[in-house]
Amino acid sequence: MEHKFVRAIFPGSFDPITNGHLDVIKRGMRLFDELIVAVGRSPVKNQLFTPQERVEMIKELITDLPGVVVESFEGLMVEYAGQIHADVVLRGLRSLTDVQYEFQLALTNRAVAGIETVFIMSSEQYGFTSSTLIREVASLGGDLSNLIPENVHRRLVERFSRLKAQER
Repeated sequence: MEHKFVRAIFPGSFDPITNGHLDVIKRGMRLFDELIVAVGRSPVKNQLFTPQERVEMIKELITDLPGVVVESFEGLMVEYAGQIHADVVLRGLRSLTDVQYEFQLALTNRAVAGIETVFIMSSEQYGFTSSTLIREVASLGGDLSNLIPENVHRRLVERFSRLKAQER
């Protein structure tokens, strides 16, 4: 039987990327021939890092991961997935709340675009981590060194130092 090339998309804001996201990427890349980490540009969310900064941070982290690509996109994820001929959407699940939301999203994506979703449960040490929580703790000067990669931690500290200096 011939092997079918499978391209997956792992969409998110990644503002910033966390060790939980990296865990999903590393585990997901073993399932697909190509995994595209798709950094979304949301006009609704108040984002700390620009899409280009987020792409740069992620590229620094995936240099040794074959078959993983980072790109940014604008608009609907399913339209972008169609443009790049993605077969699957990869999503990480942290909690029961995630399951309810992601289940609804997966059904909608399949109905609208015919794209399937594959879920990976987060590793237990990252089950509580979210980019929103990371930004909040960082803004208050908390230690995040075990929850985010070192390059991201450094940029977060620099960004909040600059923002605090501007407030003065």
